Amino acid sequence: MNYQPSVQETFSLIKELVSIPSPSGNTSKVISYVEKFLQENGVVTKRNRKGGLIATVKGTNEKEHRMLTAHVDTLGAMVKEIKSNGRLKLTMIGGFRWNSVEGEYCEIETSSGKIFSGTILMHQTSVHVYKNAGDAPRNDENIEVRIDEKVSSREQVKELGIEVGDFVSFDPRVQITDSGYIKSRHLDDKASVAILLNMIKHIQTEKITLPYTTHFLISNNEEIGYGGNSNITPDTVEYLAVDMGALGDGQSSDEYTVSICVKDSSGPYHYGLRKHLVELAQKNEIGYKVDIYPFYGSDASAAIRSGHDIIHGLIGPGIESSHAFERTHESSILNTQKLIYHYLLSEMVDY
Repeated sequence: MNYQPSVQETFSLIKELVSIPSPSGNTSKVISYVEKFLQENGVVTKRNRKGGLIATVKGTNEKEHRMLTAHVDTLGAMVKEIKSNGRLKLTMIGGFRWNSVEGEYCEIETSSGKIFSGTILMHQTSVHVYKNAGDAPRNDENIEVRIDEKVSSREQVKELGIEVGDFVSFDPRVQITDSGYIKSRHLDDKASVAILLNMIKHIQTEKITLPYTTHFLISNNEEIGYGGNSNITPDTVEYLAVDMGALGDGQSSDEYTVSICVKDSSGPYHYGLRKHLVELAQKNEIGYKVDIYPFYGSDASAAIRSGHDIIHGLIGPGIESSHAFERTHESSILNTQKLIYHYLLSEMVDY
């Protein structure tokens, strides 16, 4: 079948998703957005107790199920301490490095829902004052948030309503270029979420009957390691995580193809499903790369570790500078969309 999805629609949806703050542990706003999108497209959804969202599309075979997952939670931080000078000390949420957010604009959300803006800075930022501004360690002690309010003491900050444990989210700075790139924080993994949402919309709009009942789990704790290892039905045979392909030295993935992961830090993915995905890509002239991610884990690997008897796989668009200054190209989004489409209409692998 000739499937030509609109990448611009997916880009628009990515832009909306990354603009909704959702660090792991504080994802209700973005889950509500996704829930509304799916319900408007006639899809039955339910929330799990962890706050994730499951959408189900019935297929011809209701005895053997598939599940696809992507996650809406992102990297972020929490207020660890209110310093005596009115600055905030942070603790990380997720695996990133402080140098990747130094100078970034941010938002602090209080438990009452108030939002304050700020900037993540080194304490020793001013080169006119600090001789070691350039080489001071970028660590928990030196990184702080300068709040955009008239505060210079711990007491003044607390009067604003800011407390230890308040969530801090990073400005995504999303841009779409004329050359076909989208660059933004949190493409991991909101690019994949947008792909799945537009795929579901296409299935509903075109009244496509899937060969198997398929669940779409929008998980909300992947960045801290336990997003997709529950709510897998006993009938689920194949579980496909849709998450970013990691780029860098020694990697075969790029920003222009769909990345098919064969192994990450959890070990190899299911060999039969991997071969099936490669065959689908070759048959349908989909640009792909097979790759190994050395420091990586997915919702699929979390599900395997938790003891689920499933066939697990991992694919996704190639994301440059993951967990930092992320970027991908429309062709990578397109190839990922096409592979998922053909996978959803294919027969299951013989396990």
